[in-house]
Amino acid sequence: MPEQPLIDPNRERLLSLPAETQFVANGIASRLVLKTPGGRVVLFGFAAGQELTEHTSPHHALVQILSGECTFSLAGRAHALKAGDLLYMPPQAPHAVKATTPFSMLLTLLHAAPGSPG
Repeated sequence: MPEQPLIDPNRERLLSLPAETQFVANGIASRLVLKTPGGRVVLFGFAAGQELTEHTSPHHALVQILSGECTFSLAGRAHALKAGDLLYMPPQAPHAVKATTPFSMLLTLLHAAPGSPG
C-alpha cells in the first residue's frame, strides 16, 4: 500500500518538521509530506555515516538541510552542508549524499509541466 502523505493537498495543515522527522539506527528514514501533480515533498532523517550513492533525477530539486551536517556531492563537486543551507539541483544532475552527523533534510521535487523545457 502506498504511503499516505502527511498533508492532504486539499486541506490546510501545520506541521512541525522536527516532530515529524524520524531517525533509525544505522539507516535512513523518509516520510512523504506532500504529493501533488506538480511535485513531491519528502522529509528524510539520516543516521551518521549513512549515504545515498550517486544517482540522477528527472526533476528540479531543492534540498533544505534542517538539522545536522552532510557532504552533498553535486555534478562531481563535494559541498559541506549544515542546518539552514539550501541546495538547488537541475534535472539529471548527478548527486550523492553522506551524513557526517545525524541530519535531516526536506527534499522538494518539482515536476515540469508537459511540453515545457526542464
